[in-house]
Amino acid sequence: MKILRLTISVFAAGMLCLAAFLLVGSEDSVSVRKNTPVVASFTVSPETPSSILFCGKEIDLTRYNMHEGMDRELSSFTYYHSATMLLIKRANRYFPVIEPILKANGIPDDFKYLAVIESHLDPVVTSPARAVGMWQFLESTGKRYGLRITATVDERRNVAKSTEAACKYLKEAYEKYGDWVTVASSYNAGMGRISGQIEQQQETSVLNLHLVEETMRYPYRIFAVKRIFENPYKYGFILKPENLYRPIACKEVAVSEDITNLADFAQQHGITYHDLKFFNPWLKDSSLVTGGGKYILLIPDKNELYYKNPNTYVHDGRWNAN
Repeated sequence: MKILRLTISVFAAGMLCLAAFLLVGSEDSVSVRKNTPVVASFTVSPETPSSILFCGKEIDLTRYNMHEGMDRELSSFTYYHSATMLLIKRANRYFPVIEPILKANGIPDDFKYLAVIESHLDPVVTSPARAVGMWQFLESTGKRYGLRITATVDERRNVAKSTEAACKYLKEAYEKYGDWVTVASSYNAGMGRISGQIEQQQETSVLNLHLVEETMRYPYRIFAVKRIFENPYKYGFILKPENLYRPIACKEVAVSEDITNLADFAQQHGITYHDLKFFNPWLKDSSLVTGGGKYILLIPDKNELYYKNPNTYVHDGRWNAN
């Protein structure tokens, strides 16, 4: 039976090849050849929504600049396959840290997507402008919002503390504008620039302002990430629980005295120096100078450092293609 099925398959394939040869070889096949795909896959433009719900407010996207702005970013994130998939994997680890802090500070949950586009959820990333961390604070701005930055410490790299600092900025901006989309744009350009352009251009909607390209794209990038994260399967991202990065349980160790050698400290707690730096990315150097302050160091559970058992934690059920 298997041999018979194989014979039929080979015969069918041969007939298809013959038909294709005859078609291409005929005098009337010029138009057919011009329209025959030369690639093995097709790229489909994702559907651009007519509106999106952001921070509880429905935003009409039918105006040409809004429609095309959303289309650009949705297409970009949809086909930036490896990077977008990595964002969802990382979100499974970091959203459980970010979301409760936003909620406790009265900041809409949708602002977690601002952290996604700011840093790709990388706690140690540094921009060409020297903005650092998941929320991309400049040194002066970070200090203004309560982050400690010294020779051995940079709390811009502390996910929880930098999220608290971002909330302070977002609340301050909302008191000024009363509109969360404008708040998001000001996070990129600064309140001074946004306020100045609103006045100069005599405009009420930040989405209609003529700004530098990066700032004009900024809110649509947030909208696009939100849309994909809320329905990854629709945009071609198929993930299972074992594909996502799990949160790793840690115990907290309070430190108020200097640590001259962090490698020794790590060994004393049964972990590697890399483990210590990974779970405490705010440690800048090989030592810690407390300066009279108190710090909490996270020590990962050694039993959770291995993927011997696949991840089963799924922070958002929409990320599970099972």
